Amino acid sequence: MGRERPDAVFVAVTPFLNGRRVQLAQLAAFHRLPATYAVRDYAEAGGLMSYGSNIVDAYRQVGIYTGRILKGAKPADLPVVQASKFELVINAQTARMLGLDVPDRLLAIADEVIE
Repeated sequence: MGRERPDAVFVAVTPFLNGRRVQLAQLAAFHRLPATYAVRDYAEAGGLMSYGSNIVDAYRQVGIYTGRILKGAKPADLPVVQASKFELVINAQTARMLGLDVPDRLLAIADEVIE
């Protein structure tokens, strides 16, 4: 990150990267790179912001699917389900540290602003 100097970083969801979310958020902050993540845990760990599916809603959908299968539905007959709820989490403290002014309109539509 330090050598290439990108304008920003987007970190996708993978088990490998999720296990290193604190380290990734700290590296991005150290190199003063705005970083966006797909999981809210990164914003909670100090990342600038996250935008991705709501994990609580995803677990609810898994429960519905599991219930249908336990009641006898064949998994191959069930429709493919996509996430229906997404959440935007902004870490205002990290934005200030990076010298970024987050527009008020963006803060207003965020699902959560971490101070």
